[in-house]
Amino acid sequence: MDDILAGLGALAPTVLVGLVFWLVMFVILRADKHERRAFSKIEAEERAKLAAAQDSPSGTRSPRS
Repeated sequence: MDDILAGLGALAPTVLVGLVFWLVMFVILRADKHERRAFSKIEAEERAKLAAAQDSPSGTRSPRS
């Protein structure tokens, strides 16, 4: 029984470091996914505004001209 506990005690730090690494990577990748989704939404809105400004009959030019 002492051998089993010693073996588990030797593996515990490695397992804990692995779990912490997995948690950190999970949080980073999840944040990146949400940031990309938000950026895509903002980019689509800006493209729609630009297209609407170019299609407007008022003849105004976009600020990028």
